[in-house]
Amino acid sequence: MNLKLVGRTLGIIWTLEALFMLPSLGLAIYDREPGVIRAFLITIGLLLLLSGGLWLLCRSKQSEPSYTREGMVTVGFSWISMSALGCLPFCISGQIPSYVDALFEMVSGFTTTGASILRDVEALSRALLYWRSFSHWLGGMGMLVFILAVVPGSRHAAGYNLNLMRAESPGPSVSKLTPRMGQTAKTLYFLYFILTVLCVIFLLAGGMPLFDSLCTAFGTAGTGGFGIRNDSMAGYSPYLQNVCTVFMALFGVNFGVFYLLLLKQLSAVFRDEEVRMYFGILIVSTLLITLNIMPMTDGGFWASLRHAAFQVSSITTTTGFCTTDFNLWPSFSKAILFTLMIFGACAGSTGGGIKTARLLILMKEMRRNIRRTLRPRSVQTIRVNERPIDENVVRGVNAYMAAYWALILTSFILVSLDGFSFETNLSAVIACFNNIGPGFDMVGPAANYADFSNGVKLILTADMLLGRLELFPLLTLFSRYTWSRKL
Repeated sequence: MNLKLVGRTLGIIWTLEALFMLPSLGLAIYDREPGVIRAFLITIGLLLLLSGGLWLLCRSKQSEPSYTREGMVTVGFSWISMSALGCLPFCISGQIPSYVDALFEMVSGFTTTGASILRDVEALSRALLYWRSFSHWLGGMGMLVFILAVVPGSRHAAGYNLNLMRAESPGPSVSKLTPRMGQTAKTLYFLYFILTVLCVIFLLAGGMPLFDSLCTAFGTAGTGGFGIRNDSMAGYSPYLQNVCTVFMALFGVNFGVFYLLLLKQLSAVFRDEEVRMYFGILIVSTLLITLNIMPMTDGGFWASLRHAAFQVSSITTTTGFCTTDFNLWPSFSKAILFTLMIFGACAGSTGGGIKTARLLILMKEMRRNIRRTLRPRSVQTIRVNERPIDENVVRGVNAYMAAYWALILTSFILVSLDGFSFETNLSAVIACFNNIGPGFDMVGPAANYADFSNGVKLILTADMLLGRLELFPLLTLFSRYTWSRKL
């Protein structure tokens, strides 16, 4: 295990986290909030002190080469540590006194879940609201991808960099858009930044204040869903809600598709099976829910369509913004939303869930098994976009799904110890594991997670991290094989 390589990366992560807190510190100074200023200064100082100490310990290079496990371990420790340290401003300022609550809130931000323990969001200072929302933007594409984009790498670290991106990026497989991993990361963040800026511009054009536009765009881009109002997006105009609907759907698309659009390869985009399936699910689900809720919605068909499209886009991309309390919708509409919670968005997007790509591969694998049952000697190859899928990817999808359901069922049983309703417990686990935020019943869009015990909050916190990192980077931390010298 090349621990010095892992340590140097952690030091960079903590330094960047301190730098990213500076805008929030500036906002606290502007708003003259001494308690919040002190909280950010202490946290920034601690981050820089720890990163400096780690850098001194790991400054000399270790001759041992890096393997896949270094990438997994780095990603796991990075997300745990930046959440554990990033929540300190909430605690030190006293605006979220409980460390467990603050950790839950921060992990929810970085993992782009949007689940909250806050009963009154608007009581938070603007500086903390900004940091809370900006954590979505950082977590959406990933801090380690950011490092690959801005920190010059060496040829010797090329394999390590690829393992970092594979461990942090969502999807059954990760490929390079360009020959060099650093250039791929820069391309991804360029697309991410441009789309975020466009979202801010459209929100400003609709009359949303600058602070609201930035925080909303961070949540939309990262598909996070932290609102800065107690009613989420319900109090904004239909135009602003429609802007978020469109951009949530766009951020749920694989960023490789936007790269193809830059290259003007439109035919490749239209042939992409995952994209066609993703938008097909969005359209069909929206129409079905529209027809189902129309009798109970003021404003008729168009109002129903607006609310349905917003919630379908929000839940499918695992954003979690709300324009209405869908907990009050008919069972048919709630069943569709619950199913969309599991499906999620495209691989290579900022969305969560099992991903449309995995769903596509699972459907093709099921069809192949049916054919093999009828014709045992036939050779069947799974193809996506007319390209054969490596059998290792198929096995990886099956392993992921087995671990996914095992962890969800285990979490569901443990969360049920608090004694809340079946619907509350199951939807809370699904919503946290798939990084959605709101669930049903006591964790619906008009409620929060404050009533759970500290033990259950920690379980749900772990679920959020497991879901964002797609299980294995965290699971490897608890494997003896990871720390074995015989590897």
